[in-house]
Amino acid sequence: MTALPMTAPLDAIILGGGPAGSAAAIELAHAGRRVALLERSVTAHDKVCGDFLSTEALSSLSSLGLNLSALGAVPIKRVSLAGSLGISSATLPFAAQSLTRRALDEALLERAAAAHALVLRGHSAESLHRTGNLWRVSIAGPSHAYTLTAPHIILATGKHDLRGLPRPLLGTHADLVGLKMYLRLAPDQLAALHDTIELFLIPGGYGGLSLVEKPFESFAETNAANLCFVIQRDLLRDAGRGWDALSALLMQTPHLRTRLAGAEPLLTRPLAISPIPYGLLRRHAIAENLWAIGDQAAVIPSFTGDGLALALHSGRLAAHTLLARQSAHHFHAALHKQLSHQLSLATFFSRGLVAQPQRTLFELTVRLFPPTLRAVASQTRLPSEYLIPRLPKNSCAPA
Repeated sequence: MTALPMTAPLDAIILGGGPAGSAAAIELAHAGRRVALLERSVTAHDKVCGDFLSTEALSSLSSLGLNLSALGAVPIKRVSLAGSLGISSATLPFAAQSLTRRALDEALLERAAAAHALVLRGHSAESLHRTGNLWRVSIAGPSHAYTLTAPHIILATGKHDLRGLPRPLLGTHADLVGLKMYLRLAPDQLAALHDTIELFLIPGGYGGLSLVEKPFESFAETNAANLCFVIQRDLLRDAGRGWDALSALLMQTPHLRTRLAGAEPLLTRPLAISPIPYGLLRRHAIAENLWAIGDQAAVIPSFTGDGLALALHSGRLAAHTLLARQSAHHFHAALHKQLSHQLSLATFFSRGLVAQPQRTLFELTVRLFPPTLRAVASQTRLPSEYLIPRLPKNSCAPA
């Protein structure tokens, strides 16, 4: 998957091949920049993610040239909240779809390669240092170690920090563990999830349940369910991390007891990630010409369903800022301005969803005024005025 000779001088090196890194690579490569993208995994794999694509994510993916229908994305039109007081539902105020991260990440990496970015699978950055105007990256590959240099480094390593570059803050709401399981539900429960994302409240946490197109090639049925949730670390320690223990915990919520009756887990064990730095939002660049994007720049609570949208947006915004010959400091200041309101609001709601009496008050409000779900969904989105248009091919010459 290499389209650029290793000996060619590079304009930027992107560390991480998730949605943010791939989006930046596609935009830069389309504009004629010489880009290398390092992804430590040889193949795309499942990640702790709700697999939810909001309207902002769909806009970015369309601009990047992806055909989501061909990838098997499932439309989502409604949102429900299930808790101790019952179920409240509303129509989503925007278009949304569901697609596994395995399928999305693979498609974005293939798109980056097609745009003539140098995509290096199975390669990871071991160290990073600056010499004069160039960054030097020591890289571990499948067969040997080597070094690449470029004037710009784009840090897109997700929730995993590069050695020597830890995030200075873990966010303002970082006491949660994220878990995920794909499930084969009973047929009637599968049918009940049609075109709906169900949010649910559990003791000390919350999560979402929705359909996805075949999560694995070997999966015979058309749809499976993606169950993804966060829970306070202390409660998880007491409950245990095996699926039997987790399903018993989840079934304390009556609605989930119905949904999960007879469900068959499709992974050997739940996927997990911790800590999750909800509320993290960088205000300044780490160093000159060092750009942090995706979860290295901002982490919004997962109940909003806008995490993938913000990752894609940050990658595209970094690329457009670089192409406009503006600095990484300018990019981070702009991103902070764009995201600070909805990130603060989403983090406030997330804290309330895991603590009493706030969660009962929120649930009661939603029960009495179902449009509250639509209002929260609208207020925790990336404002439409910040959406980035498609970049014309070769609109900027390489520097």
